[in-house]
This record gives sequence, structure tokens and C-alpha cells, in this order.
Amino acid sequence: MPAADTTHASDQLSAGQPGTAAWSDLLRGKNGFLALALTGGVALYAVNVHIVSTVLPSVVRDIGGLDFYAWNTTLFEVASIVGAALSVRVLAAFGPRGAYLAALVVFALGSAACASATSMPWMLAGRSVQGLGGGTLGALSYALIRLVFAPALWPRAVALISGMWGVATLCGPAVGGLFAEAGHRRWAFWTLLPLSVLQALLVTAQLKPHSRAPSADSAASVPGLQIALLASSVLAVAAGSLSTELVWQAAGVAAGLVLGAAAVAWDRRAAVRLLPHDATALGTPLGAVYASVALLLVGTTTEIFVPYFLQTLHGHTPLAAGYLTAAMAGGWSLGSLLEGRGAARLLRAGPALCMLSLLALSVLMPLGAGLPPSLRVLSCGLALAGVGAGVGIGWPHLLTRVLTLARPAEGEIASAAITTVQLYGMAIGAAVAGLVANAAGLLSPGGVAGAQSAAAWLFASFALAPARVVLLTRRIAKTGS
Repeated sequence: MPAADTTHASDQLSAGQPGTAAWSDLLRGKNGFLALALTGGVALYAVNVHIVSTVLPSVVRDIGGLDFYAWNTTLFEVASIVGAALSVRVLAAFGPRGAYLAALVVFALGSAACASATSMPWMLAGRSVQGLGGGTLGALSYALIRLVFAPALWPRAVALISGMWGVATLCGPAVGGLFAEAGHRRWAFWTLLPLSVLQALLVTAQLKPHSRAPSADSAASVPGLQIALLASSVLAVAAGSLSTELVWQAAGVAAGLVLGAAAVAWDRRAAVRLLPHDATALGTPLGAVYASVALLLVGTTTEIFVPYFLQTLHGHTPLAAGYLTAAMAGGWSLGSLLEGRGAARLLRAGPALCMLSLLALSVLMPLGAGLPPSLRVLSCGLALAGVGAGVGIGWPHLLTRVLTLARPAEGEIASAAITTVQLYGMAIGAAVAGLVANAAGLLSPGGVAGAQSAAAWLFASFALAPARVVLLTRRIAKTGS
């Protein structure tokens, strides 16, 4: 397997906007091995997310720490955001191969710490290290697209990498469930180590050490204050969502949004930037793209309550509810892989489909026993798949716009910011979803009546996020066909 020649890959930017290339152009020969190298890191990160969600109850039964259950996800997300934000500096310092291998090492060390944890503090430390490495892997995968592929292949490469999340959603729970049911929850983490080694061998063979001479200044300069404010923003929202009191939940969201706004305001005038120029201005095409990325991810965070609604209102078993919920991820993957001509039409149609599907769920999910069982499963499954497909069919074109709209000197920052914004949208969306569900009656009155009210309000209110994207895509679509 020959190593990729990325020495002059950045010169490809001058070739113009990405055109249309066949899937065979991406998946065969040298490009095929490069695609496998980039998608492998995202697959590791995504599979780990779903493995952990499955085995975490077994971990708590083994080592205790139920009070800190949610912080396994909180600290992982915060560390992932930090890793994504630092990825451009790691890339500048070590080059494509070195940066990718460093991220794999950190991820593997975190996995080993989780596998060997005998207490919850140890587990939380391992999850934080995992998140740091995983967030860097995810950001590097997008950043390296523009360095190793010709512009015509960018939409296909973005679609392939995005599709890994759907694959992980289908595989991760199954792998984690098998180990959990067999009483070997530690092996769910240990299995990530040989996969990391195989990925490291592939990356070593495919990526050259440097695509250009690294800049000492860019490698040493880190937007520390912006990263700290962004991390604090997520922690504030997460801390508020852990309370059962609505007032404290609202206070946490408010504090988080204020800290997030402070991070953006400081970044606009900082010498060392976390986001590229125009990324936070909705009046610019690039700002509209980043806002769309965040808002679409906010809409999909309704997924966290879907298993509960399906079990409480529709009588599904946990396993059936879990795999029906996976229809959302499956729709995203299929939508991403259907990328093709008519980017402007797909950019407009995708958010509209997502919005309509969420509105359909606001009606279908509360019905429960009001429909025949087969019709309930089919209708809810199609609506969930519609939410994911609505994101997926436009997602490659959104992210390709980032690669083409950013200033040439800010290509790596713009690419890394995709993952940062994506993770931030997910974290904020998850916390706000909890706030809406609780305010709508999930806890009080609770039960079936509370779940019906919470489902109706949650899906209907979160449909506003993709609805806003429908308006933003009018500005984005003018930048390309």
C-alpha cells in the first residue's frame, strides 16, 4: 500500500469548487486506502460512544459511582471538544501521520484506563482521555480530506466519513451488549486496542509525515481562552441538566449560552483564532454553514428520549426500542451516501425533511396504543429515519462548503471547527432537550400522561432548529450548485 503524496495537496484548492466524482474514484486504488485510513478513526470514536452507552450500567454495578453516571458522557464530550479544537495545532506540529498516530495513542490509553478502572474517578479520568483522543481523531479526519484528496472527491469523502456514525450506531450497541450480558464489560474496552493498532498500521502506510513544513508559530499558538470558555459552557449546561429543579436547569442553560457567546466574542478579536473568519457571522455564507451544522445536530438530540418514549408509550422492549431508535442513524448514513448532483436542492430539501419528520413524531410518538402495532412501528420508524435522512442528504454539501468557503490560510482551522461546532451543538441540544421534556411533564406528572406531553412538546419545539436551517440554506445555496 503506497503512502499518500500530500506534499502539494493544498495546491489542489486552486482547482476550483469540487465537481462531481464517482464513488469508484474514491474507493479504488490509492484513494480507497486513504478513505479507509480517514474513516477508521471516526469509526473507532463513534463505535466507542455506543459501546459505552451500552456497558455503562454494568460498569456502575461493578465499581459503583451511580451519582457520577452522567459525567461519563459530560467529561467525554468536553474533552472531545478540546481535542477537536487543538487538532489543527497538532496537525501543524506533527504533520498528518504524526498527528493521527498521536491521537490514536491517546485514545488507546484512555480505552485501557477505562478497561482497568476499579473506581469511578479512575473511569472518569479514562473517559476524559478517550474523549481528548477521539475528538482529535474526528477533527483530523475532516481536516485531512482537503490535504489528501482532489476537490472533486471532497463531497464523497465527507459523505463516507459521516456515514460511519450510522454504522457505529448499528454495531456499537450489539458489541457492548454481548460483553455486558456475558459479564465481561472490561473486554468491551480492551477490544478497542487491537483495532487502534490496526488503524495505526494503515495510517503509517498511507500518510506521509508532513504535507508541508510545520509552522512553529501555529503549532505553539493555542486559543486557550476560547477553548476554556467553550468547555465551561458545556459543563455549565451539563451541570444544570443534572438537577431535578427546573429553575436550576434553566440557569445552567443560560450560563452555558452566555459562556458560549463570550467564547465567540473573544474569538472574533483574538490574534489566535479557534474559528475561521466569518464563521460566527450569520450574514456570511460560511457563518450560515456553521450555524446550520449546529442547528441540525440540535434537532437530532431528541434521539436521547426516543427509547424511553417507545418503551413507555408503545410498549417496546429495550432491545426493540434501541434498534428502532437506530433508524435515525440509519437514515443519516443512507442519506449521506446518496450524495450526488443538485447540491443546492439537497441543501434545501434535507432540513425541510428533518423538520417535517420531527413534526410527524410530535404526533405519532404520543399516540402509543392509539394505532395498530405494525402501523406504529412502521410510521415511527419512517419518521425517525426521515429525521436522520434530512440531515444526511445535505450534510456532505454543507461540510464541502466549509472546505471551499474558508480562506486558504485557514483551511485546517475551518476543517477542525466542523467537529468542534458539531460536538457543541450536540451538547447544548441534549441539555435543552432535557429541560423541555422535564418542563412538559416528563417528571411531573410523569408516567404515560407525562411522557405523552413531553414527546409532543419536545419534537414540535425542536422542529424549529431545522426550520431555521431551511432559511439559512437559501444563503448557502448561492455559493455553489
